Amino acid sequence: MRLLVASSAIVTLLAACAGPVPDSGRGVGFSNYSEFERQRAEREAALTGVPVVDETSAQPTPLNSGTITSEELAAVGIGQSQGVGAPLSAISVPQPAPETGRIAGVEASPDNPAPELASNPAISDEQDFSAVSSRESIESDAERRAAQAAARQQIEPTALPTRSDNTGPNIVAYALNAPNQKGQEWYSRSLLSGESRFQRNCASYNTPDDAQRDFLARGGPERDPRGIDPDGDGFACGWDPAPFRLAAGN
Repeated sequence: MRLLVASSAIVTLLAACAGPVPDSGRGVGFSNYSEFERQRAEREAALTGVPVVDETSAQPTPLNSGTITSEELAAVGIGQSQGVGAPLSAISVPQPAPETGRIAGVEASPDNPAPELASNPAISDEQDFSAVSSRESIESDAERRAAQAAARQQIEPTALPTRSDNTGPNIVAYALNAPNQKGQEWYSRSLLSGESRFQRNCASYNTPDDAQRDFLARGGPERDPRGIDPDGDGFACGWDPAPFRLAAGN
């Protein structure tokens, strides 16, 4: 019994000598943890705009957003005796002035019917049986075919025009009867016929056929007064009889 009493006295003495137990609910720099939570909630509410709710009363604490209430406006004379304007339906809207130089539209009437607008006049529906049968009949189709036959003109063939006798030398007959080939000398020529004279005189003809025809008319192939057959083959300005001979089968 004495041992139990002594043990109790020792425990009591040790408890009195020990320091106070730190409060786990206290925050750094705050008297207690509740104060720390309250200030943290106010800081978050200021950032997010959500009012702080008091845990004891469960009533939201509105933040001071800086807005002015209607009572404060009424205290300084703002918002009193404000006349109510007329509704928007009673406000007259000025009409735009009519444009000058424009022709007013004409309304359709029995005496002035509106024109019919074709959907696509460029496309024919003559191959559409339903479209043709709706506007044509056997009688109207026969009348149209008769009108087309009456307007048709048949051209009768006429005689071929006669060739004039004054056509000059026949270069086709000359090509078929010439004894030599192009470039093969057959006739003697003067040494005075130069290249410049040959080029100048040949340039005065439109085609080699015209040059050959004029060459024969001036006494060719034996004579060459213009110097357009300097090689003496009987063909002026490079005229070639081969196409005519080929056509004749020679």
